[in-house]
Amino acid sequence: MKKLGFVLAVAVIALALAGSALAQNCGESRVAQSGGDCSFYFVTYFSNNGGSAAKNPLAEPDATVRIINDGETGGNLWADFYVFDDSEELSECCSCVVTPDGLLSESVTKELTANPLSGPIRQRGVIKVISDGDGDPTDPYPVAGLRGWATHVQKAASGYVLTEDALADANYSPYEAGALGPICSILLQLGSGYGSCTCTLEDHDF
Repeated sequence: MKKLGFVLAVAVIALALAGSALAQNCGESRVAQSGGDCSFYFVTYFSNNGGSAAKNPLAEPDATVRIINDGETGGNLWADFYVFDDSEELSECCSCVVTPDGLLSESVTKELTANPLSGPIRQRGVIKVISDGDGDPTDPYPVAGLRGWATHVQKAASGYVLTEDALADANYSPYEAGALGPICSILLQLGSGYGSCTCTLEDHDF
């Protein structure tokens, strides 16, 4: 019986710790969970984003990433962007504010891939987004509350077509948590202006 009591006590402590971690992930200001989720880390991709699009917008349509603040925290959140090329190299990073119930619209060609640290504009790659409570992409503080969607430029038999889907929830592993911020910091320090993406004003659509 004593062993059973010990096991139950350990289980209760484990559940309490898990609940505490979940509350932190959902934002410290959360009072009750009312049907949403605690996601704060998202991924998507971009494709057919060549330099020709930057010089000639008619060559390929521009993809977009749109982020909303669902208003749960009652305050500003920041979308931390980490843009990787298809060789797994971080080429740009930045943090863009999103006010409660606000909408942020980011051009992949003009804002997220136009200022790489080195080399040409990336044609395809990966975009990672952290819902951040303090707006520092070099040291993010994940807080749930942002939701996002992205359009993708797909080649068709004649020209290009756009598709759109929600940003995919991703696992914020210890490796990601320990790598994204420091790599972004090094990128911005080495870049001297390069390697930093830019943000659209919320009441504008680039």
